[in-house]
This record gives sequence, C-alpha cells and structure tokens, in this order.
Amino acid sequence: MIELWIILTGILVGITCSIAGVFLVLRKMSMIADAISHTVLFGIVMAFLITQTLNGFWMLIGAACAGLLTAYFVQLLQTSGIQEDAAIGVTFTSLFALGVLLITLFAGNVHLDVEHVLMGEIAFVPWDKWTLFTITMPKAVWMLLLVLVINIGFLLLFFKEMKLSTFDPIYAVSIGLPITVLHYGFMTTISLTTVAAFDSVGAILVVAMLIGPAATAYLISKSVLQMFVFSISFGTIAAFAGYYIAKWLDTSIAGMMAAIIGVIFILVFIIEKAYQVLIRKMTASNTIL
Repeated sequence: MIELWIILTGILVGITCSIAGVFLVLRKMSMIADAISHTVLFGIVMAFLITQTLNGFWMLIGAACAGLLTAYFVQLLQTSGIQEDAAIGVTFTSLFALGVLLITLFAGNVHLDVEHVLMGEIAFVPWDKWTLFTITMPKAVWMLLLVLVINIGFLLLFFKEMKLSTFDPIYAVSIGLPITVLHYGFMTTISLTTVAAFDSVGAILVVAMLIGPAATAYLISKSVLQMFVFSISFGTIAAFAGYYIAKWLDTSIAGMMAAIIGVIFILVFIIEKAYQVLIRKMTASNTIL
C-alpha cells in the first residue's frame, strides 16, 4: 500500500504539473515557474507566522499570495524598463532569501527547513495522512487532487480566453478580454500547483515537472488540445518509470522522475528531428522525380 501511495502521488504531480505547464510553455513564461517555485517558500513562512499552524489549506493560501506577489513584481519591473529575465531573477532571489531569513529568525524549530522545501522526499508521503469524508489518504494526495480540480476547472472556464490571449494578445485586448485578470488567475494556479507538488518532489524539481512534459509535447503537437494530452502522458510516464528505476538503483525517487523527463525530452527531440530530415529527403526525391 505504501508503494501505491508513492506512485499515485508521483503520477498526480506529473498530471497536475503537466496541465499547468502547457500555457507556461506556450506563453514563453517557463522561467516564471522557476521563480514561483522558490518564492512560495516566502508565502509558506508568512502563512505559518500569521496562523501559527502548518495546516495545508493555509499553506496553499500563502503560496498563492506569494505567486501573485511574484507575478506582480515581475510585471512592475518589466513596465519600468527592466528586462524580463533580470526582473524574474531579482524578484525570486529577493523573496526566496527573505523566506530563508524568516525561517532562521522565527521558525528555526519548525519543520520548514530549506532543504526539505527545495528537494522534497516523496518516500515520506504515505506517513502524513488526512481523513476527510471518512476517507483516509496522504496529505499530499488530498492537496494534489484539490489543485488538479482547480486547474481543470480554470481551463474549462477560460480555455478559449487563455488560448486567444496567448496567441493574439492584441486582438484579445481589442475585444475587451480581461487579460490582466487572466494572467494573475493563471499565476495563482501555478502557485497552487507548485506548493501542492513541492512537498513530494521539492521546489527545484517541480520546475522539471512543470516545464519538461509540456516542452516535450510542444515538439510533436499540432494543436493545444493535443499538447495537453501528450504533456499529461509524458508526465505520467516519467512518474511511473522514475519510481521503479529509482527503486532499482536505490536513489532519489523525485530526482529520477525529473531525470526521466529529461530523457524523454531528448528522445522525442532526436526522433522528431530525424523524422523531419526524412520528410525533407522524401519531398526532395519526389520533386526530382
């Protein structure tokens, strides 16, 4: 049963992050995921200092606020003339450092250690359980299911608007779409996804889960819906294969899951390039004939 919960958690991380990552890749905002994955630490620490509890609900709220704060600061710096990469770098390093300082000063004896936040440990997931509606499951599973529902709900409600504002933001503004509200709503879902996943895979490795499957799907997809299907598939495969390979090699489970995502990306990239070369050669030979 313990193995089942670990695999299920990994698959839920893969699916949840894969869904959230599609529009991140399409909007060329991959690095903002790295920023939010670090600044959620500040939000989590602030949530603890205010509520004096490690309750998962307040952690989610704190993370969402930190994500919005990150997105707001990045946008503010960009409109002030700072380049996007510099704005992201300044924002996430500052907020992350502030989170570390707050832990050191006010939460040194609380289980909010930086190493746990950064690296995570999915093997410990089955031991921390919640009972809701007479159903007992690991806390990570409950949180990931909640965020998965939120992500799916956001897409069902705003899929057309997100798609239009992604590919033609000028037209979206001209017809009155609230692209600023959509942007911050989307950043909220990214924040929630990050904090729900970092407890099992860590803040650094969650970036691989957010970007890797979606970037791989981008290589071979011909539509946005197809990209979602491929992204979810790659995220699930990486989680499933990563667990069993890590078990075989006796190494970090989360690290192996992220490594498998990288392997899948490289394989798909090579196969796609080889296919494109083959198509060009076949087209050239048909033209000569």
